[in-house]
Amino acid sequence: MAAAFVLHRLYRAQPALRCSPAELLWAPRRGHRLTPADDELYQRTRISLLQRESPHAMYIDSYNSRGFTVNGNRVFGPCALLPHSVVQWNVGSHQDITEESFSLFWMLEPRIEIVVVGTGDRTERLQAQVLRAMRQRGIAVEVQDTPNACATFNFLCHEGRVTGAALIPPGGTALTSLAQAAG
Repeated sequence: MAAAFVLHRLYRAQPALRCSPAELLWAPRRGHRLTPADDELYQRTRISLLQRESPHAMYIDSYNSRGFTVNGNRVFGPCALLPHSVVQWNVGSHQDITEESFSLFWMLEPRIEIVVVGTGDRTERLQAQVLRAMRQRGIAVEVQDTPNACATFNFLCHEGRVTGAALIPPGGTALTSLAQAAG
């Protein structure tokens, strides 16, 4: 009885709301199935893997004033990261970077596309002749402060680029994970 009273009031209340009680009770019906049919339940799904992640890719996990953690291994002091190895890099600051200190990057096969240089706490300018020598050998150089250089190196490696890094530890003392630095 109450429902009939409400419907009657709605019908008389507003001309815009006027519709027959049968139209008020009508609900739209779905025209598609939400569950799979029986024959769809037993079909196998096939997945084609186009590219596997390289298990040998170099990734910088963290850094501090004493060095870096690369693929879970601690590296003390300045280091050079090559596509499949890490070596100590014999420089003390950005002023010590010369053509000779970059020579290991152009001797490798496959040829390195880009070298990311981390110059410590701040982005520092490298000597013009060093950059010119790298450019003449077809290697791009990206100079950044070390925290950003670590992130850039990881990004380029994840893209599958043939990348090298020349890193000088930043001056701070706390161990900084790259996940913490990004967040």
